[in-house]
Amino acid sequence: MRATLYGGAYDITVAERPDPTVEQPTDAVVRVVLGCVCGSDMWYYRGLSPHALGPIGHEFIGVVEAVGDDVRGLAAGDLVIAPFLWCCGRCRPCRTGWPSNCVNGGSFGNNGHDGGQGEAVRSPYADATLVKVPGTGHDDATLKSLLALSDVACTGHHAAVSAGVREGQTVAVVGDGAVGLSAVLAAHRLGAERIIALSRNPARKLVAREFGATDIVPERGEEAVTRVLDLTDGYGADAVMECVGTGQSMDTAFGSAAVGATVGAVGVPHDVTLPVSTMIFRNIGFSGGVAPARRYIPELLPDVLSGAIDPGRVFDYETDLDGVLDAYQAMDERRAIKSLVRIGH
Repeated sequence: MRATLYGGAYDITVAERPDPTVEQPTDAVVRVVLGCVCGSDMWYYRGLSPHALGPIGHEFIGVVEAVGDDVRGLAAGDLVIAPFLWCCGRCRPCRTGWPSNCVNGGSFGNNGHDGGQGEAVRSPYADATLVKVPGTGHDDATLKSLLALSDVACTGHHAAVSAGVREGQTVAVVGDGAVGLSAVLAAHRLGAERIIALSRNPARKLVAREFGATDIVPERGEEAVTRVLDLTDGYGADAVMECVGTGQSMDTAFGSAAVGATVGAVGVPHDVTLPVSTMIFRNIGFSGGVAPARRYIPELLPDVLSGAIDPGRVFDYETDLDGVLDAYQAMDERRAIKSLVRIGH
């Protein structure tokens, strides 16, 4: 099969790899239909975070080709969503709702494992990991939104849940990438009355509005904090979602938070220091982390299938496998919010 390979900073190629096979009785082999490039892939692409050389790509949907003898809930021909991390479903973290921290888990597209930017993937613990999509004949927009559930939509949802977003609140979202926009959508879905999105990119501001943002703040840093405070009569937001992972974005998030608020952070941290004094003396909480996507997908899937939410709107650039380098370059150069890679049928 053909698959995308990571060769180091700015080195993305497509090459032949052995076709995956069922190796364990709990495995499934999935033929990838749609994959995509993640914002976290940009950290690897730019050489700012470590990534094993070899397969890359942890987000995909596809059709089951084969299953192991112990797989009970899936069969060949099923359309499935793969959360970005596989999980066993049996260990204590899995049983307590944290499959993203499964002691037997791992990431697709890393450490030599098949990636979602390739033609096929072996999924360990298929019953616990993969989510079967009901129905047939889903249109292209729905397929894109199903793909978004593999990571970005769930990560944005985790930011909102971690921040404690509730009905009627005023909230702020720091970051206008696909995760930040997904956090806007999640906050709207959870009933926030006012959603302040920090964005200066015209295309991203448009999606933020479509997803439910009521106010757009183009400023950054201290100026952004001042603007959020101005919009909230000096109090700040009831909940803040941090979706970038830089020191400046975290400072902005805490500066924008009202007394008693919680910052829900899902950005991959780079040079971040938490303002402990602010947290203590302003009673501002901090929560978040790696999204337990496998827990959230069953909750969000019905809303995607009904059309109540359209998280696939974040895909505004599209290539095939031959053009996967361009998919990375488009995001690196901010020509794309999130790049879709069409791989199969």
